[in-house]
Amino acid sequence: GNMSFSCLEPQVVPVTFLSSSSFLALPGTLGQDEVFVSFQFRTWNKEGLLLSSKLHQSSGAFLLYLTDGRIKINLHKTGRVLSDITAGAGLNNGQWHYVSLSVKRNRISVRVDNDVTSSAHASISLQIHSGAVFYFGGCPNSGNISECNTSFGGFQGCMRLISIGNKAVDMISIQQNGFGNFSDLQIDLCGITDRCLPNYCEHGGECSQSWNSFHCNCANTGYKGATCHYPIYEQSCEAYKHRGNTSGFYNIDSDGSGPLGPFPVYCNMTDATWTIIQHNGTNLTRVRSANRENPHTVFFKYSASLDQLQATINLADHCEQELAYYCKKSRLLDKSDGMPLSWWIGRTNETHTYWGGSLPAVQKCACGLEGSCIDSQHYCNCDADRDEWTNDTGFLSYKDHLPVTEIVITDTDRPNSEAAYKLGPLLCHGDRTFWNSASFNTETSYLHFPTFHGELSADVSFFFKTTASSGVFLENLGIQDFIRIELQSPSEVVFSFDVGNGPSEVIVQSHNSLNDNQWHYVKAERNVKEASLQIDQLPQRSHSAPPDGHIRLQLNSQLFVGGTASRQKGFLGCIRSLQLNGMALDLEERAKITPGVEPGCPGHCSSYGNLCHNGGKCREKYSGFSCDCTFSAYAGPFYIELLFVSEISAYFWTGTSVTYNFQEYYTLAKNSSSHASSFYADMTLTREAITFAFRTTRTPSLLLYVSSFYKEYLSVILTRNGSLQIRYKLDSHQDPDVFSISFKSMADGHLQHVKINREEEKLIVEVNQNEKKKFILSSGTEFNAIKSLTLGKIL
Repeated sequence: GNMSFSCLEPQVVPVTFLSSSSFLALPGTLGQDEVFVSFQFRTWNKEGLLLSSKLHQSSGAFLLYLTDGRIKINLHKTGRVLSDITAGAGLNNGQWHYVSLSVKRNRISVRVDNDVTSSAHASISLQIHSGAVFYFGGCPNSGNISECNTSFGGFQGCMRLISIGNKAVDMISIQQNGFGNFSDLQIDLCGITDRCLPNYCEHGGECSQSWNSFHCNCANTGYKGATCHYPIYEQSCEAYKHRGNTSGFYNIDSDGSGPLGPFPVYCNMTDATWTIIQHNGTNLTRVRSANRENPHTVFFKYSASLDQLQATINLADHCEQELAYYCKKSRLLDKSDGMPLSWWIGRTNETHTYWGGSLPAVQKCACGLEGSCIDSQHYCNCDADRDEWTNDTGFLSYKDHLPVTEIVITDTDRPNSEAAYKLGPLLCHGDRTFWNSASFNTETSYLHFPTFHGELSADVSFFFKTTASSGVFLENLGIQDFIRIELQSPSEVVFSFDVGNGPSEVIVQSHNSLNDNQWHYVKAERNVKEASLQIDQLPQRSHSAPPDGHIRLQLNSQLFVGGTASRQKGFLGCIRSLQLNGMALDLEERAKITPGVEPGCPGHCSSYGNLCHNGGKCREKYSGFSCDCTFSAYAGPFYIELLFVSEISAYFWTGTSVTYNFQEYYTLAKNSSSHASSFYADMTLTREAITFAFRTTRTPSLLLYVSSFYKEYLSVILTRNGSLQIRYKLDSHQDPDVFSISFKSMADGHLQHVKINREEEKLIVEVNQNEKKKFILSSGTEFNAIKSLTLGKIL
């Protein structure tokens, strides 16, 4: 038909500045008293020179550049800045932005994206005349060009629709005819790479990029690392206890680096380590006037999602939840037709008719199993249907059915009929993965598990102990790719891999031998940004990921643990607590059916006995060990904690506080000053070690205040902007030392951990186990005659 091979739309020819040395030089009209230049640009870099030109009949020049994502114009003459104005914001977001610069007589103006609010103007005491050359994006490397003498790097990104003096620049003509001058440009193409599309930052991390790379902001995600992959919180209360923590509120991340986020729990570490997860219905609730047509139904909402709860339950050795049902002429089961009159629903949305203390698939209460019901013809106390209060109470402990998510009650609509129920928090203890281990007895034996194929990141963590000098811990293979972690010598662990761009490795050398039959920790990770390896508490070693590798791992063999199918030198020794991308591998179950590998690892005390301090004795357990502190003045899992120190929690309303008095004040006569001196000497401190945790959204707040009879004090305050402020006044005649820690607002509703350690004039403050500040006191070193400790007050 009738058609034409042409485009009626105006042709837009972009140009790409490929490197910091790229530039485009275009001629201007020399000596004009008016300068007008406009163009569009697109970049991810926060900094870069966009446009520069020398002024005619003067020794000055103007610079138009990007700084911190904003347009800035600098007009200078003989080293003196005549004008310095800024316009726009966030212009390094990868989108096209329009910029126009107008200089006429003694007035300079700049407009961004044709937005009046993003315009800036200034008057200058200099008559402007245009120069002969405009430099876009950078400057030539050769020659002393005064208008290009700038400390700002060259622009990396794209430009288009360049116009000088209201005349559009024909980039194709420049490319073909040599009009103007340019270097390291790509014409008729915007070659910028969007490195945040797709976003490779995991767990909600915010992606930002420059020309060459991308960066992940992991703040408030609960994760860390180059791609926000690795969790900052432990997977269980048991893991916190093994790090020496005491009872309190903690965030746990049950699936580690998996997709489920962290959530708050209370860890009770007084005897066995219990994880306590609360819900919104722990009060005793009374029920009347409910029947099958109009049942009483209650839904329970926990401080974690059902997926997070399932991961926590799967991780635990044991979980339970107390369910109490109080009744007066309110039955649980209808014996005439066997239909339940009340029931509860668990995590998988299945209806259950067994009650606390009973067993699944048995329509009974605890007394029915024990044969102790008040009426032997029934299997629950409530089914006796008596006009007096009784109850069926006990713990539900079948993990696959927990937690209770809903209770339905129907039999409270008869005369004098009434019921009440109370559901306790979900309680779990133990960590099934922490001591899950296997012994590898031959160099040719190994366990195999599913592969890493298709993952963005691969993280591996485990403990090992051995007397061998070398051996492969694990290996995962593909057609071309591979990942391998091995003990290459008695003091060297190597993490080697190939993801399509050639083999690479990260090596950690230990000063001590690793084949000393003691437990050692290994953590390795490979993501699209980097590869890292850490051994025990040694500094982590990392290498940037080489370019052009596979984004997703192409590993299609099974994962071999303790050996390899491709090499003969397997691992001899024990491996425990192996986790891959947050998933725990059951080494013991797989070892039971694998020749040459045995479940469990003997001899824990030989490795951990030296960590039971102060006379504590190491006791072997089937899976692990414990410290027997019976004949010690101390308690705790590994680390020292005084027995008389307990950890409690309190909620503070506005204006409320708690004060502990260390000693009462006694009025002393003037002639008894020596007695006063000796009396107070017992309460002089030259060092303090303070640890506490808090959670609040209210500022300003007093967190902690220690007072003295001599008007000396220590205070810890949350200021109005949420920063932490510590004040020491150890000399009543001097002003206090004031130290502020303001890396972020601590009044964000999250649990914050604070440690304060003073040794005479040296003060160390640690926040959330990763922010540590050191200070020096000038107001003295002795805290005399301490009187009281006050906790908590919203100011």
